[in-house]
Amino acid sequence: MKPDRSARLRPLVACIALMLGACHATERLPFACAGNAIDDTQQVSAGDASLYLLVRGRRCDAPLLLWLHGGPGGAQTPLFRLYDAALEDGFLVAYWDQRGAGLSYDPEADPTQLSIERHLGDLDRIVDRLRARYGKRRLALVGHSWGSALGLLYAQRHPGKVAVVVGVNPLVSGLRAQQGQYAFARARAAERGDHEALERLRAIGEPPLAAADELRLQALVDRYGGYFHRRPSFTWAVIAGIASGYIAPWDIPSYIRANEVSLAAMQDELNALDLGRQLTSIAVPVVFMLGRYDRQLDAQQAADYVEGLSAPAKRLIWFEHSAHHIPFEEPERFVTALGAVLKAFDE
Repeated sequence: MKPDRSARLRPLVACIALMLGACHATERLPFACAGNAIDDTQQVSAGDASLYLLVRGRRCDAPLLLWLHGGPGGAQTPLFRLYDAALEDGFLVAYWDQRGAGLSYDPEADPTQLSIERHLGDLDRIVDRLRARYGKRRLALVGHSWGSALGLLYAQRHPGKVAVVVGVNPLVSGLRAQQGQYAFARARAAERGDHEALERLRAIGEPPLAAADELRLQALVDRYGGYFHRRPSFTWAVIAGIASGYIAPWDIPSYIRANEVSLAAMQDELNALDLGRQLTSIAVPVVFMLGRYDRQLDAQQAADYVEGLSAPAKRLIWFEHSAHHIPFEEPERFVTALGAVLKAFDE
């Protein structure tokens, strides 16, 4: 019997097909484009940094979304996975720890290199990698807090790569956010006769604030329910993450340190950030999800901003039982609402 030459050629043909589908034969994903479940951890080189990226989903041909966490150093991949993993049933979900955050944090790195511009460059690298690796023309950016501002700034530059920007509890103005936090904490402290808090506020002083003082102010916002409204507290969310195996307890100190370092390094830029002046129009659809009780980043500021924003499509969704952490406070409704939004703008 003569050897079956076509059988010997099949692996080569399959490899070529995968390459044409933007799945690189040199990477650990030749199986992905067959529609199988994905659980792919990557380290993406970005100059002198190594960026942590995790991609999960039931099928690689599902619509692709990229989480953009807040902070800037506040990586929350373990909590997104704990509370919102149901998104992986219908979407290919990419979790990225930004430079200087979470599992991308390098204690030896120079924090002065952290900047909005550097994060935008890193994001472009991540987006291009995801588009090529999974054969997508565009993807959805889902940003929380600072991540929303990052996503909007990126989509303004690269509209052809982004299907929709979803801003969850979005940052629109650094200085106005601090001013709102200060006014909220002072009013609540006065109402309750909380003299210790009033003294702390006097010691902190009025905005603009340095990073350390802003963190002290945010602790008071949390005390009065402007950070988490009902459930859970951030502490209990982290404990649940540990108990569920999504985060190791020994990693928590580096997560905290990363957030402090990033905020301190970028504080001047964040205080100057004002999307109402810097980003008045955008060529991609924008959806804002706002917590009715959010006083970390005053929800009404975000609502006013999106009302004046020029975009091909806009939508505002209120969550009536949330403050600043909609994905953890109302996870079921959040997953349902986000899924509907992403399907509406899927190509």
